[in-house]
Amino acid sequence: MTESFQGRCQSAQTFINFASMRILGNIIWLIFGGLITAFEYLVSSILMMITIVGIPFGIQTLKLAGLALWPFGKQVVTHDRSNGCLYIIFNVIWILVGGIWISLTHLLFGALLFITIIGIPFAKQHFKMASLALTPFGKDIVSR
Repeated sequence: MTESFQGRCQSAQTFINFASMRILGNIIWLIFGGLITAFEYLVSSILMMITIVGIPFGIQTLKLAGLALWPFGKQVVTHDRSNGCLYIIFNVIWILVGGIWISLTHLLFGALLFITIIGIPFAKQHFKMASLALTPFGKDIVSR
């Protein structure tokens, strides 16, 4: 009986350690560029939503803003219906209009951060954002 109690206590401590590391990672991310990136995504989202045609693209940019603000502890999940015709058309338009440049920027920052050991967790977040920035339609951001 004491072994199962100790096992539960250890898993609770592990969860608390992971949660505190996520919070610490998010705070460091926020200070060193996350706030600026999220603000840029927010401004571009508002500009896109001015037109009726740009509303779906503005919503996807809001997804990127949320992930850019607090990325640790979140993951990108693909819908079952992400291969639908409308999603494919919107993703192609997104890529042609500027999604490729956003994605390449995140890949560049990820590669630069991957050089240092301290930057590896932040590089992984940039790679996650690069994937979402390339084809945001048909994907959701969920908490782990």
